[in-house]
Amino acid sequence: MSMTDPISDLLTRLRNAQMARHATVDVPSSRMKLEIVRILRDEGYVEEFQVMESTPQDLLRVRLKYTNAGERAITGIERVSRPGRRVYCGKDEIPRVLGGLGVTIVSTPKGVLSGVACRRMGVGGEVLCNVW
Repeated sequence: MSMTDPISDLLTRLRNAQMARHATVDVPSSRMKLEIVRILRDEGYVEEFQVMESTPQDLLRVRLKYTNAGERAITGIERVSRPGRRVYCGKDEIPRVLGGLGVTIVSTPKGVLSGVACRRMGVGGEVLCNVW
């Protein structure tokens, strides 16, 4: 099975696991996915993550976050830039998700950053996804 878009795969697995109320979800690990999940953790969308050493590829185990009432932390997650249609933005045109309630994840020359961090550092890049 060839995977053309591993980031879409990560987002889909997160979305499906939250819909099914799973506690954790395992995803094949990569540096890009680690950075995306790190931002999701820092922004409060997932509890924690860890890299599980395994063959042939390490797994990224993500612990999903729910409120006390059982509401899921991630209500929506969408891929913006895809292999077939790359989406870039300059430092002045970083999109706001739900008027600032969500988070945009951008791949920049300074690494993978949230939209807020991009505005603060004055960098643009490839808009990977939006989460709210």
